[in-house]
Amino acid sequence: MDAPVTVLDRLLEISDLFQRDLAREFAGSSLTPARTRVLWDLVHSGPSTQHALATRLEVSPRNITGLVDALEASGYVRREPHPDDRRAVLVSLTASAAELMHEMQRDHAELSDTLLGAVAPADRDAFLRGVGAVADRLRDLVEAAEAGRSAARAGVDR
Repeated sequence: MDAPVTVLDRLLEISDLFQRDLAREFAGSSLTPARTRVLWDLVHSGPSTQHALATRLEVSPRNITGLVDALEASGYVRREPHPDDRRAVLVSLTASAAELMHEMQRDHAELSDTLLGAVAPADRDAFLRGVGAVADRLRDLVEAAEAGRSAARAGVDR
């Protein structure tokens, strides 16, 4: 007897499909999901210090240095002196990377419209509210689990 397909089963399937699509899209390039996250962050936040990038992306300073090094070597970002802090550098997108990210944003909007086209127009608002509610609930659960883990570690460290 087959178990019924759950909402979680469907969400995991969607996640897997997006990962496969991303891998296909970037095959043959130097972009990885982690490097792409850096580029997306720079598109939305603008030029940033590596410390600010690491904080927003929740990675270590050492990890962000490797990501930025690779993106700089591939021509996606550049490092420039910080105008107000001579100890810091700003990481920003190159012109070609900004254009690539603009194309990605356009592609995302088109894919979003295509995917939403599978939902009856009368159901779209409810669907979008439902997806938002599920994302919010999962974020709350993850944050609560992380807070519990941090508290448990703090108790062990005493």
